[in-house]
Amino acid sequence: MGFISIMNKTLFFWFLLACTISSCSYKKDALSDKSPAAINTIAVIIDDQLWNGEVGDSIRNKFASPVLGLPQEEPLFTLNQYPVKLFEGYSTDSRNIIIIKKDIESKFEIKENEFATPQNAIHISGRTAFEILEVLETHTHEIIQKMRTLEITEAQKIIKDSLLNTKKIQKKFAIDLSIPSKYEYVMRRKNFIWLKKEITSGNTSLIIYQLPWKCISRVNAVHDILAKRDSIGRLYIHGSARNTVMITEEAYSPYFSKTTIAGRRAYETRGTWQMKNDFMSGPFINYVLFDKENKRVLVLEGFCYAPSKDKRDLMFELEAMIKSVQLKQKGK
Repeated sequence: MGFISIMNKTLFFWFLLACTISSCSYKKDALSDKSPAAINTIAVIIDDQLWNGEVGDSIRNKFASPVLGLPQEEPLFTLNQYPVKLFEGYSTDSRNIIIIKKDIESKFEIKENEFATPQNAIHISGRTAFEILEVLETHTHEIIQKMRTLEITEAQKIIKDSLLNTKKIQKKFAIDLSIPSKYEYVMRRKNFIWLKKEITSGNTSLIIYQLPWKCISRVNAVHDILAKRDSIGRLYIHGSARNTVMITEEAYSPYFSKTTIAGRRAYETRGTWQMKNDFMSGPFINYVLFDKENKRVLVLEGFCYAPSKDKRDLMFELEAMIKSVQLKQKGK
């Protein structure tokens, strides 16, 4: 028994040594050309001691905070933690990596495509946990923006693998838009189009409509946007039961921000919809684009009904679809 035990330990030692040599010889030219990671995931390379303390708490609070506008809490990013010793391997294939360690100086650096393509590798270091926390606090917004931009781009690449014919949209609204082929046209009116994709136990929808120029005021933008979307719901989006129409959920205040899409000034509104006189509800994301050249306000909105599913990635696909929009001069 003693001889067998010694042999087992010897074999285990040589196995660890082989793994260590393999890790040490890991070179960039042998790295993956494409990251296989799921959408909205981050590989956090950090030792257990830091991960289980204040630094780990800060990372979770910042990068796994609840997504705005969803009816149930879902994290902004899914975090996968790996100790520094296990840095090489699968974790380096992630599109988004945060590498945190104690070092002789405080440092923050973003390296693109360091271990895979495409990729954001975020390097953060400090002499103490407090210094690392300071670096995190200073650069969190920048990191999140960088990662979300990459994830939107990646989602758009996936969408383009199989595209719907959008000539009807181009003709009506003078825009180019990337929409997966699984979507179908369910309604077309003079200034309104509704597309829907069926999923297990639900569906996701994209609606496009245009409004007269200057119908959304700067002073009462949120009020005007919600009033217009509710009027659209009353006109076109009805439930199967009588007198059921889509409206904005009044119990939850929507999240509103200013942004830019396709080079145009835009407003983003996230919130929850409900079917009046029914039990159906879900999240929506609404973008109002100010198309001065064509003297109109263009609205693109995504919403989903998926009562038994997580909704973060469903809504993220809709956001990526909307942000693929390119506007043209009407008549061209």
